[in-house]
Amino acid sequence: MFDGPEPIYLQIAQMIRAQVLAGELKEEEQVMSTTQFATTFRINPATAQKAFAGLVDEGVLYKRRGLGMFVAPGARERLLDEHRKSYFEEVLAPALQQADILGISTDEVIAYVVGTRTEEES
Repeated sequence: MFDGPEPIYLQIAQMIRAQVLAGELKEEEQVMSTTQFATTFRINPATAQKAFAGLVDEGVLYKRRGLGMFVAPGARERLLDEHRKSYFEEVLAPALQQADILGISTDEVIAYVVGTRTEEES
């Protein structure tokens, strides 16, 4: 399950963020405990705890004393905002710079995007 080059706690945090973004985990929904997570994925509970602590710091999860961890209100919208911003900065801006270098006009880029979207919708 967790076999990428990143530390496991980062992979766990990314998996939970992805579940919140996809709507698989809803606001105020309880997530697995660190013990359940550790047992299910056969990892050290401290590793799961480190992932959860990071998500609490980010405002994705919050703790209810004696009950466990829950998805924070507004977490999905915050994650969507962050990912949209990253998309423009890390994907679209470099692509537009490359288009500029290649002499592709803004109108050509827009026509391509609109044409591609039209084909997908039909």
